[in-house]
Amino acid sequence: MSNHSLNVTRSTLFWRWLFAVVFTSSSLLPNFGSEPASAQATEYCQLSSATAQEKEKLRLSALKDKEDAQTRYQNMVEKQGQELQECRTRTWPQIQAIWLRLYPCDIQPGTIDQIMDRIVNRGYNQVYLEVFYDGQVLLPARANPTVWPSVIRTPGAENIDILATAIKKGRERGLKVYAWMFTTNFGYTYAQRRDRESAIARNGKGQTSLYVVDNGSQVFIDPYNSQAKRDYYQLVQEVLRRRPDGLLLDYVRYPRQAGSDSIATKVSDLWLFSPATQEALFKRAQNYKGLDLIRRFLSKGYVTGGDITEVDKLYPQEGEPLWQGRIPPLAPSSILPVTNRQPLLQWQLWQLAVAHAMQGILDFVTLATYPAKQQGIPAGVVFFPDGNQTVGQGYDSRLQPWDRFPTTLEWHPMSYGTCGNVSCIVAQVQRVLSMAKPGTQIMPAIAGQWGKSVSNRPSLEVQMQALRQFAPQLKGVSHFAYSWQYPESDSDRKFCRVK
Repeated sequence: MSNHSLNVTRSTLFWRWLFAVVFTSSSLLPNFGSEPASAQATEYCQLSSATAQEKEKLRLSALKDKEDAQTRYQNMVEKQGQELQECRTRTWPQIQAIWLRLYPCDIQPGTIDQIMDRIVNRGYNQVYLEVFYDGQVLLPARANPTVWPSVIRTPGAENIDILATAIKKGRERGLKVYAWMFTTNFGYTYAQRRDRESAIARNGKGQTSLYVVDNGSQVFIDPYNSQAKRDYYQLVQEVLRRRPDGLLLDYVRYPRQAGSDSIATKVSDLWLFSPATQEALFKRAQNYKGLDLIRRFLSKGYVTGGDITEVDKLYPQEGEPLWQGRIPPLAPSSILPVTNRQPLLQWQLWQLAVAHAMQGILDFVTLATYPAKQQGIPAGVVFFPDGNQTVGQGYDSRLQPWDRFPTTLEWHPMSYGTCGNVSCIVAQVQRVLSMAKPGTQIMPAIAGQWGKSVSNRPSLEVQMQALRQFAPQLKGVSHFAYSWQYPESDSDRKFCRVK
């Protein structure tokens, strides 16, 4: 069977299944989220509230330096970690992960213990810990050789390594702790450095990436810039010194834009106008005709019949304009009128420009994951299932070529669809499954809360049940985020003062 036929068959089966779930069984969906607590504890490896409360009392007693309580607490933590591992081996999915951000207040004694305990209580066996976000890094201030400031800048806490502590506390409970990092989004602090201005992505409208994102906190860099690559490589190396169990790259793309700018339809929409990206693009030319046309296309956004005629006259010794990936027509161009050549050349130049932008993202992923590969640490990429779409003659402005990410990496599609039921969420996962090569480890990320709908999404139970019915072959699923499950705790930790 051809790949096309296979994909058509998969698609047909998927839509039949989806129709049955959404329409035939829609009356049953709410029941998934209203099962008794004891059933949930069994099905999702969650601990009973009584057991969780007993552990919390021991944790608080242990904080008061009560030796007996400390011993009992550590014994309970270890025992529950073993039980969690055993439960997950016989429960779908084998990996159930949660996304977590830490704050400066979390350096207070016992706080990370409490967070990790809650994660175990909910049946999770992996934690995706955010270590680089919003232009700051989760490294100690006195052991941070990177160009970014540390998350924890509290006076007197310069030596506290909260990343190493979180990895240690997680492992004590049987949890694997991955380092989750922004990638091409370097953050506003990076844009403030005058010595890094050339590293920031630029489009053909005279804008840097800083000015096209609503909140002004995101700064996407030129993935071809050697300084940006050196800065990020050093950052990854420093994070991996703490030996996390894995590395996850997020924001592996260009900025998401709003309105009509959400679709890139012309060359000025693309982030090709920083020096390093342009230099790399010009190097893709394979003769002078090709180079000249690339330059003209980049400067004007199009080439005319007059441009083609002029280039032919400038380089009469050359045949067809050539650049990487271009297969010239079989008929010699000399016998074709310019009016026939111009539309094809202009379309091929547009395709080259888009491919060049995407290749920068792919090359950056290769660079960023290399230290993990060298150390035998698993690495993965986080992406939007619709981030690589074509829309008419245009492309999604994020230009996220996830279908070309290496299959040796874990794929974490953010399946955050909001349509009031599971249909759009499952459809996003289906799109990834249909495009991935065999053997690719796919770990969908879903958003929500246990036991109730939130933000027009069904409860986590309903989403998990739908994914299990549709794709039981999935090895793991992750939940965004700890802050959604414990919003009051997250707010308290975010704005508290360190004592």
